[in-house]
Amino acid sequence: MTSPTANTGALAGIRVLDISRILGGPFCGQILGDHGADVLKVEPPQGDDTRTWGPPFIDGVASYYRGLNRNKRTMRLDLAAEADRDAFLALVAEADVLVENFKAGTMERWGIGYEALSERFPRLVWCRVSGFGSDGPLGALPGYDAAVQAMTGIMSINGEAEGGPLRVGLPVVDMVTGLNAVIGVLLALQDRHRSGRGQFVEAALYDSGLSLLHPHAANWFANGRTPQRTGNAHPNIYPYDALRTGTEPIFLAVGNDRQFAAFCRCIGLPDLAQDERYREAGSRSVNRAALKIELEAALAAFDGVKLVDELMAAGVPAAPVLGVDAALLHPHTAHRGMVVEMEGGYRGLGAPVKLSRTPASYRHVPLTEGDSFLAD
Repeated sequence: MTSPTANTGALAGIRVLDISRILGGPFCGQILGDHGADVLKVEPPQGDDTRTWGPPFIDGVASYYRGLNRNKRTMRLDLAAEADRDAFLALVAEADVLVENFKAGTMERWGIGYEALSERFPRLVWCRVSGFGSDGPLGALPGYDAAVQAMTGIMSINGEAEGGPLRVGLPVVDMVTGLNAVIGVLLALQDRHRSGRGQFVEAALYDSGLSLLHPHAANWFANGRTPQRTGNAHPNIYPYDALRTGTEPIFLAVGNDRQFAAFCRCIGLPDLAQDERYREAGSRSVNRAALKIELEAALAAFDGVKLVDELMAAGVPAAPVLGVDAALLHPHTAHRGMVVEMEGGYRGLGAPVKLSRTPASYRHVPLTEGDSFLAD
């Protein structure tokens, strides 16, 4: 178990006021906190909605909430009430960064929007996580991960070729928007180091969803053909797909001709790499249906787990297809510090970005109370 540690993060000394809810904003705040920022999460009187997004629950609080609100202290304010807005302004005066995801116009209606406060707090970096931005044809509309997956084309290219559009099985748009918010905050802090002034940063779900469309957007820009679903297979290269073996399926990720030749040698078909239909990456992609039949016929003689080890040793990217439980229990997951255990039975995913001199630290379990910024 990891005990609360000293603050070793690159953002030590940066104070973040996180008044966001649900996922994108809180995820941003947690990342900033993991890397040393002092994060105070201000929730409405009823708490963040995700406290109830269960089961499972731990001590009455949903695991969903606990997975996004580590390294923060929490308090509650009703920003619709004038007295609590005064308390909020006192917190803003102490903050370097504000993260919020209120519907566009809400904070402005209360008189505490960016335009109203930017001159009063000129060094403040104000980060808004929104659905569609504040203007344009969809401006100010609320955005939700699944709906944005549908609108930005993600669902249209996810799923089996013969099936219908399918939502990605995790909130990928919300999460990448949180990551983009972190990037925006760090860019703005770097600029403030030079200019002395903060600025408004916006990360919109819609923009983030579109940004994920590689290589489908690049393909469409090049040939004008509407991208189609390809199941587990890559749209541009092959074999980059889940393939059946004599036991469980494996995922093969062959990215070049050298890897394909090494793969063919490993499965006892060295001549296949010289077949004109498969010798080059482009021809393998065009002839993928026939190639898959030949490969799976040969793979039926192999144990999938053992074959993965042999392929990786030969420099061929391959992997077993693991469940979430097996992935979290994998020895390499522990080696990389990707499961964090803290006091009170807290377990969560670790920080994926590793820095040699200023590593992430885990100082506050979710639901740590506090009413101001404190030095870690």
